[in-house]
Amino acid sequence: MSGENLDMAKKIAALVNELGGKTYYVGGMVRDELLGIENKDVDIEVHGITPEQLESILDSIGEKLKIGANFGIYGLRGYDIDVAMPRKEQATGRGHRDFEVFVDPFLGVEKAAMRRDFTVNALMKDVITGEIIDCFGGADDLKNSVLRHVNDATFVEDPLRVLRACQFAARFGFEIAPETTRLMKTMNLDALPKERALGELEKALIKAERPSVFFEELKKAEQLDFWFSELKTLIGLEQPPVWHPEGDVFSHTMLVLNAAAKLKNGAKNPLGFMFAALCHDFGKAVTQKEENGKITFYCHETEGIPLIEKFLRRLTDETELIKYTLNLCELHMRPNQVAAFNSGQKALNKLFYQCGDPQGLILLARADALSCKGRDINHEAQEYLKNGLRIYNETMAKPCVAGADLVKAGLEPGAYFSELLDYATKLRLAGIEKENALNQTLAYARSKGYFK
Repeated sequence: MSGENLDMAKKIAALVNELGGKTYYVGGMVRDELLGIENKDVDIEVHGITPEQLESILDSIGEKLKIGANFGIYGLRGYDIDVAMPRKEQATGRGHRDFEVFVDPFLGVEKAAMRRDFTVNALMKDVITGEIIDCFGGADDLKNSVLRHVNDATFVEDPLRVLRACQFAARFGFEIAPETTRLMKTMNLDALPKERALGELEKALIKAERPSVFFEELKKAEQLDFWFSELKTLIGLEQPPVWHPEGDVFSHTMLVLNAAAKLKNGAKNPLGFMFAALCHDFGKAVTQKEENGKITFYCHETEGIPLIEKFLRRLTDETELIKYTLNLCELHMRPNQVAAFNSGQKALNKLFYQCGDPQGLILLARADALSCKGRDINHEAQEYLKNGLRIYNETMAKPCVAGADLVKAGLEPGAYFSELLDYATKLRLAGIEKENALNQTLAYARSKGYFK
C-alpha cells in the first residue's frame, strides 16, 4: 500500500476534522488490514460535511477528479485513492446498475455501513484515531472466517453479490453463513452484465488457491443455471471408477481447477489457462456412452468445443482469450497420449505447432492427470515432454523456408504459395534443415506444375 496515498488520506481527514467532520477507511481496505493482506487500494468515506465543503478541500490540495460526483465519489490526480461520501441506494430494477443513489453526508456510520454487502466489508476505521467501527459484528465474522450479509432487504437488491460471496469464499477461505446462502438462492442473476460476471469469476480463478470453492458455493446456492449451465450438466455425470475414483465429472473438474491454480503462472495466458482447466471436459456431457459395461467419452475434447465457445461468449468478447482457451481444450488429451506411446519428436513437433502455448498445454495435461486418482504424470513422461518442447523450440528458432525463398528460386507469387509453405512447414517439423527443405519444396512445386 503506497505511503503517499495513506499520507494524503490523513491530510484530507485532518482538514475534514477542522470542519467538524470525520473520515474513515472503509470496505476491503479495513478487512484486508485485519487479515494481514496487502491491499493497494485506499478508500475513504467522509462524514459530517457537505459535498461542497469536500470539493473545496480537495481543490485546495490537488487536482480533483470527479469519478462519480453525482454519487459522491472523487479522486485526486497522481494518487490511487477514492474519496466517497455516505449514500443511500434504492433499487429501481433487477440489474446490477438499476439503483437510484442519494448522497447523505449526515447519514451516520451505522446506516452508511448498512449499504455494504457483507459484515466483513462493513468495517470502518477512523483515519485519525485508528478506532475500528464495527456496527454489524464484522470483526467476529472475520475472526471466524464467516461471510455474512449485512441486511436482508438491501442484500437481495444487487444480484452481483451472489458471485461476490462465492469469490470471497474462494479467495479468503470464508464459509458463507447459511442464512446468506438461503438469500442467494432467491436472487436472479440473468440481468447481470457479462463484464461484471467475468470480473468476479476472474478474481476467483486467478486469486484463489482453491478456485473450486467459487463453484461449489454457487452449487450450494443453486446458482449455476444461467452463467455456468455447461458446468452444471457435469454434476452426477459418472466416469470410469478405475480412472476417476474422485467421482463425477464435476468433482474431477474441481480438482483440475485447484491443481491448475498452482501451475497457472507457467502458462502464457493464466486466465485462459484457468478457463481451459474449467472447460476442458464439457464435451463429456454429450459423448458419454456405456459399452460392454464400461463408460466412455470418445472425442469429448473435440465434441465439446461448441459448448465451450458458447460458454465463453456468454462471459466475454475477448477474441484472443476465447481462441487460447479453445485451443488448449481441444488438445488437452494429447500430451499424455504421446507420452504414453513414447511417440517420436516429429509427433511432438506437430502437436506443439498446433498449440498456441505448448508449455501451457503440458501444464494443463499435468493438472488433468493430477486430478485422476491423485496421480502426477510420472517423472519420465515429464522429462520426455520437457525435452521434446526444448527440441521443438530449437527447431522453430532455426532458419526456415519463406515466401521470399520461393520467389528467389523463380516462382511467381500466387495463391499456391500457401500450399508450398505448408509443405515446407511439414518438412521443418520433421527436423529437415532449411536448404534440404527448400530443395524438396521446389521439387514438389515442379511436380505440381507451378514452375513456368
